[in-house]
Amino acid sequence: MIEVQNLSMSYGSVRAVENCSFNVRKGEIVGLVGPNGAGKSTIMKILATQIYPTSGTATVNGHDITREPLLVKKDLGFLPEQAPLYDNMEVREYLDFTARSRGIKGRRQRLKWVCENCALSSVWCRPIRELSKGYRQRVGLAQALIHDPPVLILDEPTSGLDPLQIMEIRQLVKELSKDKAILFSSHILQEIKAVTDRAVVINGGRIMADGRLDELSKRAFPETRLRVVLSPKDGVALKELEELLAPHKARVIRDGDTFLISTREPGPVKEKIAGLALERSMKILELSEEKRDLEEVFSALLHKDARIKKENEGIS
Repeated sequence: MIEVQNLSMSYGSVRAVENCSFNVRKGEIVGLVGPNGAGKSTIMKILATQIYPTSGTATVNGHDITREPLLVKKDLGFLPEQAPLYDNMEVREYLDFTARSRGIKGRRQRLKWVCENCALSSVWCRPIRELSKGYRQRVGLAQALIHDPPVLILDEPTSGLDPLQIMEIRQLVKELSKDKAILFSSHILQEIKAVTDRAVVINGGRIMADGRLDELSKRAFPETRLRVVLSPKDGVALKELEELLAPHKARVIRDGDTFLISTREPGPVKEKIAGLALERSMKILELSEEKRDLEEVFSALLHKDARIKKENEGIS
């Protein structure tokens, strides 16, 4: 539904996007994540045909963004970070105007649908200029959905919403993804985790990782961290455990009765520990894998990217 191939964008000497490639399939929600200035909004504006790339190409629902921009707009619902709204119009007038502009058949039904699903009934007849940021964001989302497009691009869609509204929009996006391709950006990492199936991590205009969140965690931290807690009465020396796990290149740190083990072979390491416990009739109070939170994963990926970039600059 969205295919991006070697996309680049320059503003004079500034390279905002560099050789980016990724895809979003039907039924998939993909999160575009990265620090401020990474190039997320630039990519989204290119896909929405608001600006044209310096090089490379992309298609939206099979339509080329440079050769068929009108067909792209027809099949795309786009919510920019700052939704462009007509402040002097009432909400119903603005959305009716949007529906008429798109030549939507069954306009009343679609207006009723976005009113209910974007929770706009309480402000339906109010001028947009009087709305809070959260309600303005909902109106922006409604205009992106009014024509029931097969592809959605949402740039910070929950910005300005309260916690309950955020949960409602998240649920709506998940329901919409059943028959749509959705590209979703957010600076809130937990939101990426709550909504998306896959993340495309971008930094400095370049894509540095693309995969499911569990895959990205393994890429950022190839080693699994095991936490092993033994009964105080079952003494095991640190050196003994290091020798036992040496074939699996495990690193062991001891803190009292707790052992912290880093390894790329968690399965065999767990079996060795269980075997030792069985052989000596030892009691294992805990044997668990420490889960990396999303902040740790993305921080590690960003630092890895910065280190590689620095090394490449040193070589050149």
